[in-house]
Amino acid sequence: MFRVWGKIIKQNRLVKDMVVEIEEYNISRTQKVYQALDNMCYEFDLAKPIWLELNKKDFIQNARTRFTQDSFIEEIDFDYLDFQVIEEEY
Repeated sequence: MFRVWGKIIKQNRLVKDMVVEIEEYNISRTQKVYQALDNMCYEFDLAKPIWLELNKKDFIQNARTRFTQDSFIEEIDFDYLDFQVIEEEY
């Protein structure tokens, strides 16, 4: 199972959070990450963020990244979306 925890943070406070579980074992880790982010954005009613170089580096090193206003085309009413892998099974 592949699980990702997403949190919307505004003024250092947790506004919303959710855990996305991907149970498909026949797709790559990258596909699981993108699918989890898509599911999360759908549930949070957000446009999909753009993966900037900083996001890619953070995610590769820590399995976690923050999407700030720079990653969104539309205006957001929070400080950042925290996106973190919390469980990976192969």
